[in-house]
Amino acid sequence: MTPEERLKIEERIITMLKTVFDPEIPVDIYNLGLIYKIDLADNGDLTVDMTLTAPSCPAADFIVEDARIKLESIEGVANVTINIVFEPEWSKEMMSEEAKLDLGFL
Repeated sequence: MTPEERLKIEERIITMLKTVFDPEIPVDIYNLGLIYKIDLADNGDLTVDMTLTAPSCPAADFIVEDARIKLESIEGVANVTINIVFEPEWSKEMMSEEAKLDLGFL
């Protein structure tokens, strides 16, 4: 995959992650700061490291499956692996300015 192709796919990945929401929070997982790493291999394999707002998040399975289905639909993405990690621990400071504004933290 060329650098231009990789950039276009990575942009689509971020756009798609911005359509995944925790049902209890009206902000997408990308702007919440829950995405820690996006790694796209040359063969199209995609690995995403993400966290949750709390380790006991009741919507964890829903969020991960929603993200996986949406990411697998992107042309150029072959296989999707989503790893749930808790280091570093998520905090409100990881949210985008837009998310903080939407949730009333600004």
